[in-house]
Order: sequence, then structure tokens, then C-alpha cells
Amino acid sequence: MVQYLVPDTSVVIDGRVSARVKTGGLSGKRVVVPEAVVAELEAQANHGRETGIKGLEELRRLSELAKAGKIELEYVGTRPDLDQIKLAGGGEIDAMIRDVALELGASFLTSDSIQYRVAQAMGLDVEYVRPQRDEVKSISLEKYFTADTLSIHLKEGAVPMAKRGKVGDFSLVKLDDKPMRERELREMSREIYERVKADPEGYIEMEKNGAAIIQLGPVRIAIAKPPFSDGLEITAVRPVARVGLDTYRHADVLKSRLQEGQRGILIAGPPGSGKSTFAAGVAEFLLKCSRVVKTLESPRDLQVPNEITQYAPLEGSMEASAEILLLVRPDYTIYDEVRKTKDFLVFADMRLAGVGMIGVVHANKPIDALQRLLGRVELGMIPQVVDTVVFIEKGEVTKLMEVEFVVKVPDGMVEADLARPVIVVRDFETRAVEYEMYTYGDQIVVMAVSKAPKKPIWKLASREIEKELAQHVKGPFEVEMLTDSSMVVTVPEKEAARVIGKSGRNIEQIERTLGMRIDVRTRDIPQIIVPRVEETTRHLVLWVGEGAGESAEVFIGGDLVFTATIGRRGDIRMAKSTEMSKQILRRLKKGDRLEVRLIAPAE
Repeated sequence: MVQYLVPDTSVVIDGRVSARVKTGGLSGKRVVVPEAVVAELEAQANHGRETGIKGLEELRRLSELAKAGKIELEYVGTRPDLDQIKLAGGGEIDAMIRDVALELGASFLTSDSIQYRVAQAMGLDVEYVRPQRDEVKSISLEKYFTADTLSIHLKEGAVPMAKRGKVGDFSLVKLDDKPMRERELREMSREIYERVKADPEGYIEMEKNGAAIIQLGPVRIAIAKPPFSDGLEITAVRPVARVGLDTYRHADVLKSRLQEGQRGILIAGPPGSGKSTFAAGVAEFLLKCSRVVKTLESPRDLQVPNEITQYAPLEGSMEASAEILLLVRPDYTIYDEVRKTKDFLVFADMRLAGVGMIGVVHANKPIDALQRLLGRVELGMIPQVVDTVVFIEKGEVTKLMEVEFVVKVPDGMVEADLARPVIVVRDFETRAVEYEMYTYGDQIVVMAVSKAPKKPIWKLASREIEKELAQHVKGPFEVEMLTDSSMVVTVPEKEAARVIGKSGRNIEQIERTLGMRIDVRTRDIPQIIVPRVEETTRHLVLWVGEGAGESAEVFIGGDLVFTATIGRRGDIRMAKSTEMSKQILRRLKKGDRLEVRLIAPAE
């Protein structure tokens, strides 16, 4: 009587069936492969997964063994339809494979522990073999790494490259003069997957059609192939430094802030600047301070002590991971990297729940990190979510900023009734306010605060200076005070010679009269018109008298209020109920000058 052996997908992928044939372990048995196994492997291979390719390679070996008379081989059962393949994760394919074994009264072989338990419960003659873990062997990719290598970049048809150097000062170097061949990279890819099986510190972080992310200890490997990329490519990245918090500038201040209580901190900087290295140093410091620290990462590549648990997206969702973390209640969570809207929402939700949060964000300027919160977190909540921004460049802390919530008149405005909630961003070292964030109408304004605010006396001086210069300059000009004794006068190009005079005599005379040093500059000055103001029942009308259809800027007291297009009758019309209209009327009553500046059309 013929004895049948039915293997499931797991042992076919591991190559366990052909291995048993070679050792004589299947003598006298007929190997029956369910069509469901073939369909599942084919679907995996079509999605670019290495497991599917390995399983099909095992079926090829079994076919060769059958041709050589070493085994009897046949394929039986029905092929699953598309819906059944989609439900493979729920056990639909596994059930079809077990049905084949039941119908034949066959022995059943699996290395899937769940499949084994179900088969036992159904009364099958089932054998469980543990998933094969081979000896950890070196892979050919490792030959490219040196002590100062950050990343390896290999692609078919291109010469191999490596990024080498120190944090913040890397250079791209050639590793060979010969372009890589597709066959070399495919073999290298196979080695990497074999290493994952054998290495306890290896795992597949993500695998999709044409792309896979693999972690081998500290090395993160990205494999890309068509249709995702235009050719087979392998990129391997690893950290080159492990730096303690003490080595950074502002270390004492940062330590103090971290120990005061749970904080919301963004670590920002351009790619490759050393943000993750700094984050790992912060994590180690918090651990030494007896804080419970966890990480949220995708992929998990922060180099932190074993006492710090690193969490990946649970079932592909950081929101689900955050739900678990909120139950664990860590003192601090390191979120690497915060990029998408859902990342910022998870970060904000955990921070508002009282968890200390440290997020790693790509940004070219310190303020860019905060601006990425706009539209994702309510403006007034930002200081509760983030109170500190640490900016990293070339492995160094170059900027430390503090975020505060105040109610004040924004910089550049003077009316007391314009006071509103303002997010103040302050340089931690100098205590100088560098940015203000506030709402103006329906807009959120992020305004750089002038580092040299104008003195009130300068406005009076400017008016006297303008009167004097008006005697020498025909046409529009602009005056900007630099210091109490110097200024810049900007005039049209054709007026420059008249103002300066022969051998500079005119400008010297003006300087003596005003007691000021004057720097004359030239550029096109917009035409300035003082409009006639008319109030109707519903509108405030500025009669310009010319420039119909042209763009114009409206200034009050030297401050830009808005930009508009002049109507066909030479007027600018706005509803009296708007904030702009109210501001213009208030400041006109105070005596501020109203101006309309025509914007010259682009050449």
C-alpha cells in the first residue's frame, strides 16, 4: 500500500522535503503537493517576496528528484480562487491543504505551530518540524563595510558606492570600477534572506511587491526591484557612532529639562545630520535617570540598551502601537521618525495623555519642525505638545529653542486691542524671541521677529529726512534707518546721479545738513499714491485714480495691510466689516499715513 506525505507551504519554503529525500527519510512514500501550496507560493513570488521564490525553487528540486527516480511526486486538489488567496492570512489556504491530507489518509508535515495544533485536533497523522535555523554565516555585503562606512549603495548596471566619513561629514566613494551585475545582486539578496533565517537578530521589517526592508542587527537593508524600481538595488545603512548626551552642546540644559518632568521635544535636522544618534544618547541618559523608556520605530534601528523596548507598527499601525504604550505608561517614548500626519497625531495624542515624547523630524531649519505641526495640531495646543526644539547639524546641537504660549500684541502691531494668543519661539541661549505664530483672520501667521526693532524716534527722524530729500529727488524714494546716525536711501536708477552729485558733493551736503551717514542704493521704486478714502454703507473705498487692473499694495503707517487689484474705475473696495477695513480706519484716526504702491508688472 502506498504511503502518502503531504507537506504544507512552510516546509516547502524551508526546503525540508528535498532535504529528507536526500537523507532517505522519505523512502517508500509518495510526496503529494496540494495545488493550494503551489498557488500560495506563486502569489508570493508574483508580489516579489523571496519566500515565494524559495518555495518554487524547492518544487523544482522535488521535480528533479522525481525524474531521477528518487521519489514519486504528484500534485492534487483544487486550485484556490482569488478570494481564497486573499483570505490566506485567516487560514483558508491552510484548510485546503489539510483537506488533501484528510482525503488521502496521508502523513502531514508542517513547521507552522498553529497548523500543527489544528491538524492534531482534526486527528491527522501530523509531524511538526521546528523552523530551520542554520548556522549564522557572513554575507558578501559585509565586505564593503569599513569602520567609517555609513551606507552601501549597490545597483545593477552601476558601480558600487559607499558613503564614508564621520557624522555630518560624509563623502560618496567608489568601491569598484566594474558595474554590478543583476546576477550578483540576486545572489546577494538570497544570502540576506538566508541570514535572516539563521540570525536571532535578523527579521523582515516589511515586504511588499518589489520592495523589502530587512534588519540584521544594527544594519538596515532595503532591497528594491521592478516594478517598484527600474532595476535591482540593495542599500544597506548602519550607525557609525554611539554618542553620549554629555558630548553635546547644551547638554546640562537638556539634562535639566528632561529631569524636570515629561517634556515634548522635537529633534530636527537635515537627513544624515545625526538626529537618531542624538536620540539614542537621550534614551540612554533617561534610562540612567531611572525613567521607563520605550521607542516607536519603523524600521527599528535605534541603537539603544536592551532595557529599552523598541516597538514597531502593530499590524502595520502606529496608532495600535500607541494604544499599547498608553497602557504600559512609559515615562518617555522616542518616536523615530515623525513624518506623516498620522505620526504627528499619534505623537500629540500621547503627549497630551501625559507621556514624555521625543520625536525625530526631518527639517532644514529649526522653525520648520514646528511648522509641520500646523494644520495637524490646533495652534493653541502646540506648546503643550512640543516645548523644546533641538536642531542638529553635522552631528552637533546648533540650536536649542523653547516654545511658549502667551497673550500679547504680535510683533509689528501696535494696537492694544489686537492682542491675541501668540506662540513665542525663543532662542534658549540668548532668550531672544525669534518667531511668533498666531492667527490673523483665517490664516496662521509664522512671523520672524525683527532682531533690531525700530525705535519710535526713528519714525519721527524718517519723516524729517524725507522732507529734506524731497528737495533733491524727483520721484519716489524710500528711507530705512539702520542706527541712530546712519540710514539707507533707495532711489530709482535714473535719480542716483542727481542725489549723489558730481564727486559726491550733493550727498555730502545732505549728510552735513541731517548729521547722518547716508548709503544711497538704487532699484525700481513702486509708484506711491495717497488715495482718497470714502465710506459707504457697506464698503470702504480707496480711490486711487489710475492703474486699473494692476496689482497694488496698501500700507498704513508704513505697515503692509494687504495686496489687491485696482478696479476698472481706479478704486480698491472692501467690506467695512473686515478686520483690514477696521484697522485702516482706526489708524487713519490716529494720523497714520495711508499709501497705495503700484506693483510694476514682471518683464
